[in-house]
Amino acid sequence: MLLPTICRTGVLLQRYKRFLADVLVEGGQTLTVHCPNSGSMRGCSTPGSEVVISHSDGPKRKYAWTLEMVRERGIWIGVHTGRTNNLVREGLESGVIDAFGALRNITPEVVVSGKSRLDFLLETSQGRIYLEVKNCSLAENGVALFPDAVTVRGTKHLHELVRLAETGHGAAVLFCVQRGDAQRCTPAARIDPVYTETVVWAASKGVRFLAYQAEVTPRDITIRQKIPFSID
Repeated sequence: MLLPTICRTGVLLQRYKRFLADVLVEGGQTLTVHCPNSGSMRGCSTPGSEVVISHSDGPKRKYAWTLEMVRERGIWIGVHTGRTNNLVREGLESGVIDAFGALRNITPEVVVSGKSRLDFLLETSQGRIYLEVKNCSLAENGVALFPDAVTVRGTKHLHELVRLAETGHGAAVLFCVQRGDAQRCTPAARIDPVYTETVVWAASKGVRFLAYQAEVTPRDITIRQKIPFSID
């Protein structure tokens, strides 16, 4: 996935109000940018970190610049969660994500109940599979962790997937690890024990859990490989 044509680097001054950040760019100007990430951004929002921001001239936008990635300890980390589904779709269509058999069709944003929708319905040689995608930007000691903040919504998605699995459908969660310093992925039990307990329960009911790692550079982001997912 190529980043938008107009990008520039800067230095993160602060991230605040969840969806805003101040970035110092060349020339000494401070830009307030949109931060498309509802998590805590733990481990990837340290003031003084190098960042990449992209520009959009959409007439309805209040902030023309968007935070794309942050560099922490020499590692670029993708933090724009709005790009994660397209990134995973590219991985599915290219065959890098090959855990579901031969892919025949992808339907995005599938309504599964009156109150919920999931990211993808895959039609594959293994049958129909409902897939929920989660962006993972947190890693500690070589282990990618999700979530980085309590996620009631994520727990609700697991209940939906269990319901689908119990009625005979394929159901899976794919963690997209947008950083290169993780060797495996696991639920962040210390941050959200309820989500972690629900992962354990969902796995026992037939929901599959997978993790794929992306290579993140200031020019593009590409899913490269599958890494182990474990429930510690």
